[in-house]
Amino acid sequence: MTGPARVRAWGAAAILAALPWVWLAATPAAVHPGAAVEVIGVAVPRPLQLVFDARTLVILSPGARGDTAGEIYRLDLGGDAPRDLSSHPRVRIPFVDSRPAALGSLAIDPKTRDLFLGEENGTRVYRLTRDEQLTLYATGLRRLGGGSTLAFDRSGNLVIVDLADPALSRAEERVPPGLEQFREEDYRGPLVFRLALDPTIPLPRRLDGLAPLFPRAWGGRSGGAHLPRLISLAARAGDDLVFLTSSGDLFRLGSDGALAPFARLPRGQYTRTNMVVAPDGTVFVSGGFQVGALFRVSRDGSVTVVASDLADPQGIALDTEGNLYLAESALHRIVRLRAP
Repeated sequence: MTGPARVRAWGAAAILAALPWVWLAATPAAVHPGAAVEVIGVAVPRPLQLVFDARTLVILSPGARGDTAGEIYRLDLGGDAPRDLSSHPRVRIPFVDSRPAALGSLAIDPKTRDLFLGEENGTRVYRLTRDEQLTLYATGLRRLGGGSTLAFDRSGNLVIVDLADPALSRAEERVPPGLEQFREEDYRGPLVFRLALDPTIPLPRRLDGLAPLFPRAWGGRSGGAHLPRLISLAARAGDDLVFLTSSGDLFRLGSDGALAPFARLPRGQYTRTNMVVAPDGTVFVSGGFQVGALFRVSRDGSVTVVASDLADPQGIALDTEGNLYLAESALHRIVRLRAP
């Protein structure tokens, strides 16, 4: 795709008519004392990601038929709950070429309110403007996972977690600048990129020749195969970034480029996880399919279970009143956990 493409808005009633209505009789999640759960949206095919756009909750779904890269729903929180979204208009994002790469990550530009969408297990990031123009924004990644692998920091820069693994990446790919000390077959670690959204840079931006934010200034080959597997990120105040690993460890990346342990979630296999940060620096983590829980991590690293027995918890978002919104993907619904 060489230029913007117009995506189309459709109603979803015909597709969702065949889906099982499991969300109507679902077993409630176990929640922490003081929290209350409310179902606010139903009949969304496997909701994956959530972001806020003012009073509207933006939902990324893969769709029900597998014939689109993704679908975008916008849920106005001012109406009665729960809202049945089966007949709600949504934006259908087509596959852009012969590679049927589905979209699995989502972030919103705090300045323009444009959406940035990443291919799950793919190499490309797209921008979707408010007038529904779709543009290939960046390419050249090694493997972009689903979940919170895209985020905007507090300065408005787009941060991306990429996985450099020669077992999964093409053999002809060059070693990223600054990592020449590693032979390609030795490096199986994460790459973190920070992009200023400079409108003067031609699109799509090529990231395979860009020096990463992390790792940098590594001396020698030691440690290349032992860096933690970073799978999700969230931005806190200043240049502080928080990352989650596939084993449940949380790390903080400061402005000095040093990665330091921060907290540890209960042991488990964390995949397609999501994170969001409250104004006070508290981090909320959605554990994904294998873990099925929502965690609160305080600034000092203390971990609390907010809710458990969740049905494939995916995207999370936080409103200005401190209420959490969670995509229960296996039940095709969105729930709100009201702040105590």
